[in-house]
Amino acid sequence: MTRRLRVAQVVTRFMAGAGAVALRGALALDPHRYEIVFITGEGDRLVREAREAGFEVALMPRLRSDIAPADDRRALADLRACLRGFDVVHTHSSKAGVLGRTAAHRAQVDRIVHTFHGFPFHQFQSRPRRMAYIHIERRVGRYTDVFLAVGPAVAAEAITRGIAPPERIRTIGIGADMAAPPPGAPDRAEARRLLGVPPGMRVVGTVGRLAFQKAPDDFIRALAVLPRDDVFGVWIGDGELRPKAERLATRHGLRGRMSFTGERSDVAALLPGLDVFAMASRYEGLPCAVVEAMTAGLPVVATAVNAVPNVVIAGETGLLVPPGRPELLARAIGYLLDNPAVAARLAAAARGRLGEDLTQAALGAVLAQSYQAPAGEASRPAERELAAS
Repeated sequence: MTRRLRVAQVVTRFMAGAGAVALRGALALDPHRYEIVFITGEGDRLVREAREAGFEVALMPRLRSDIAPADDRRALADLRACLRGFDVVHTHSSKAGVLGRTAAHRAQVDRIVHTFHGFPFHQFQSRPRRMAYIHIERRVGRYTDVFLAVGPAVAAEAITRGIAPPERIRTIGIGADMAAPPPGAPDRAEARRLLGVPPGMRVVGTVGRLAFQKAPDDFIRALAVLPRDDVFGVWIGDGELRPKAERLATRHGLRGRMSFTGERSDVAALLPGLDVFAMASRYEGLPCAVVEAMTAGLPVVATAVNAVPNVVIAGETGLLVPPGRPELLARAIGYLLDNPAVAARLAAAARGRLGEDLTQAALGAVLAQSYQAPAGEASRPAERELAAS
């Protein structure tokens, strides 16, 4: 019997988009060929779901998303010890990507794979900080066998910035469930009851962490400047900015017209209650929430960042606005509310154009190929030896 490959999935926060994609990918792999272990600094319901699916989940609290030199050094040492004996180390996102790949390299793991769910650098940072992050990504890229990018635009940026060589990067989807809702699926009335929507209101909602990246301040300001009082806002998700966002909503006169649901495990049951899905993010990879909204048949307004325009095609499958412009976000939302026929056309086109490349099966196929070194491929790129320590 062929020995199973031991694969360590390293993710800083086993939650939200990156965590969901990591878990969906693991679920798509043949359990007779792969033994998957998740290593994470923190998690939510995904930890429970992974364990219920039979995966081991190791918590490493020092593996934090923020910069913390003392904890980062200890996390690097802990990871190096933990990763010995694995055949493949697959890291996700920025912090886990840097520490995990460095530790895997020092532990002499045979194959190192990294997924870009987005980048730690963006236009809202100072140039020195942005360039420092790019330099770090280039350095750890020297000892990475395969790069995976969530969305074509993310892959293109990695190549353009010299972070990943073109022959070692592949574009992946998010492993979405594209199936039609089953009989008895939650309907609009039930979803609105669950959301606590008052009668006669139009609902504009979003799904995501209440964090700087997701721009809850812009989402709230967009709702506040809409020239109508029959709009109810919904934010599904939790995060460090929730208290600040709730205060901002009150200051902008949205008391009684906006709900913060907190973290929910029944997002699919809530989406049918929305009239428009709006994403205000400052930067992204390819957000799972947008694809899930499209799958649910919702018209989408989103910011034109990173790989979002790969699925939200302006005027065809949704509307795009620049980040940091809540007045334009409000204008686009208002247009869809005022023109239901256009909203329905965009929603139908979006669901129809979501391709097989976004499915869980497609994600699993790419992972299986990435974890196996093709015949004749060097065990590690020559550049990786330059970074040996």
